[in-house]
Amino acid sequence: MAVPKKKSSKMRTRQRKAAWKVNPPTVSKCPRCHAPQIPHRACPECGNYRGREIVEIE
Repeated sequence: MAVPKKKSSKMRTRQRKAAWKVNPPTVSKCPRCHAPQIPHRACPECGNYRGREIVEIE
């Protein structure tokens, strides 16, 4: 099994972990009802996706 030859410094460890940040989700507007929605998903308000009603919302 591979073992590190030298101890990793705090700076090196923290620089590596700095790339793990979580990006906020992309949000676009529904062209039909203008509610916020995640791209490439059906609208949670009206159930529309690409001009067609996919999900029936009561």
